[in-house]
Amino acid sequence: MSDSQSLKPQSVIGIDLGTTHCVMAWQTFGEDLEPQEIESGVLPLPQLVASGTVESRDQLPSFMYFPAEVEYADGELALPWSADRADADQRTVVGELARRAGVKTPGRWLASAKSWLCHGGVDRQSPILPLDPLEGVIQISPVEASQAYLAHLTQAWHHHFPEQPLNEQQVVVTIPASFDPAARELTAQAVEAVGIKNYALLEEPQAALYAWLGTHPNWRDQVTVGDVLLVVDVGGGTTDLSLIQVQDHEGQLALERIAVGNHILLGGDNMDLALAYAVKQSIEKTGQRLERWQVTALTQSCREAKELLLSDESLEKAPVTVPGRGSKLLGNTLRAELDRSVLNQVLLEGFFPTCAVTDHPRTAARGALLEKGLPYAQDAGITRHLAYFLTQQANEDSPGGFIQPQKILLNGGVFKSPLLTERLYTVVQSWLTPYDAQVTLLDGADLDLAVARGAAFYGQSTVGKGVRIRSGLASAYYIGVESAMPAIPGFEPPLQAVCIAPFGLETGTEVALSNREFHLVVGEPVTFRFFGSTMRKDDPLAAVLEDWDDAQLLELPPIQVTLSAEHFAPGEAVPVSLATRLTEVGTLEIDAIARGGTKRWQVALEVRDNTR
Repeated sequence: MSDSQSLKPQSVIGIDLGTTHCVMAWQTFGEDLEPQEIESGVLPLPQLVASGTVESRDQLPSFMYFPAEVEYADGELALPWSADRADADQRTVVGELARRAGVKTPGRWLASAKSWLCHGGVDRQSPILPLDPLEGVIQISPVEASQAYLAHLTQAWHHHFPEQPLNEQQVVVTIPASFDPAARELTAQAVEAVGIKNYALLEEPQAALYAWLGTHPNWRDQVTVGDVLLVVDVGGGTTDLSLIQVQDHEGQLALERIAVGNHILLGGDNMDLALAYAVKQSIEKTGQRLERWQVTALTQSCREAKELLLSDESLEKAPVTVPGRGSKLLGNTLRAELDRSVLNQVLLEGFFPTCAVTDHPRTAARGALLEKGLPYAQDAGITRHLAYFLTQQANEDSPGGFIQPQKILLNGGVFKSPLLTERLYTVVQSWLTPYDAQVTLLDGADLDLAVARGAAFYGQSTVGKGVRIRSGLASAYYIGVESAMPAIPGFEPPLQAVCIAPFGLETGTEVALSNREFHLVVGEPVTFRFFGSTMRKDDPLAAVLEDWDDAQLLELPPIQVTLSAEHFAPGEAVPVSLATRLTEVGTLEIDAIARGGTKRWQVALEVRDNTR
């Protein structure tokens, strides 16, 4: 479809808001459309690739750059939708130019905003990025960074389809399956901030599977009832694991997401950095010493070299460069090469090592002081994380003590490499062979574009025209309740964990803990403690845990609030019941309802306003 053509009245737009790249796809949908009438595509995204040069590409790098005041001349940062080239906003640049410019000046560069969006150890709505800004660089929040990428995508859409306002279409934005409720809510906040009204959030592994379903209309011939599909999605910044089971629903094959993994900050970025350190060692053997900012630049150069070697198996080496300091930048540039043997060694043995299903992620003692940063996975072995995931999801009937998948669907650019694809498949099959079981690798769609395409394809299921992956809440959630007991010097009151949202709770559902009364302190600062578990799937609503394994129940960031004391005395403990609602976009809203229903407080896991 050409830019000049207009879409049909109803379209669903899929947005892959990725850690390292954003993609936008679309598909027409409607109850009256026959399959041959459905149109789809990936939106070309205009972006600056150099000063004064705009190109359209399928992917928008998720990077932001804050130029110095005189770094670019008037009009050099203009985009096709700029009202006046001379008035183009020079405060920020996103996309390919931002990625390239930031390599040379890290203090003006923002990356991995999505990883920060799900980091519960920081205030995700505070201006904290870039972490170490140069003088004059205005910091922004992870939410604002996500909003900036979405704003660029929105402008690109309107540039191509000016007669089809985005806020009149159905939009599906993808998120990691392991996002906690706060990260989901913050993503929703960024979506709404750019004027998108009719939207849904969809888990990325599900989107990847929807893309496969969209390109395999005969998918029912490739699976049978009881099959477990393992989706392994290794993106730029995260590894996302999900299990989806094939079920019999009224005589028809149906799909249900039955498990998701923990949020693992481990992906292509880690691989690029590992390659950079390998090349750095070879450079420093010649007597050259690299500064920290140069390692950042080397990492980006190694990413390009990695992609070149993985896409062209005939090459044995790929060039890498490191910029130097001084006015004669070109002359000071250090040049090296990334050998295929080094690439294979680092990626295979470092990230996809051969291991047993009983080999789980390794941890090491950490120093007392840590630099402010993201909580990256300590173990880079993706296969060990996968082994742990399959083991933790097992039940008493699971042979060998782990869930045994019958099918694997891979997603993410790293799996463009047959070498890595074959290694992961071989490792999983080695776990199954002792049980005479076999796993089949599903042929996927375009690994860079599948998530956005799948999100767009998902629109057909919303009007009953396509298969729908059933999926409720991916974790069970609990609220901490202090036990009532006399004060004991040196001891905190015991804490109970009460289930307020069981695993699998359906979107749009509200549940009430009507059989139990609590007491809510109002009119003074209080702290709510919450816990989540992707493993405790059988705990019913209102289940009370007196003691638990920290590996099964993970504490979430606490919420500190002061609740309105209207009609009550400050500090009063008001008798309340609790009700939880899983919204249509997958965020949790928890209400405390005063006895008799005279007052209602929204108390947690909805983070737009922490004063109620």
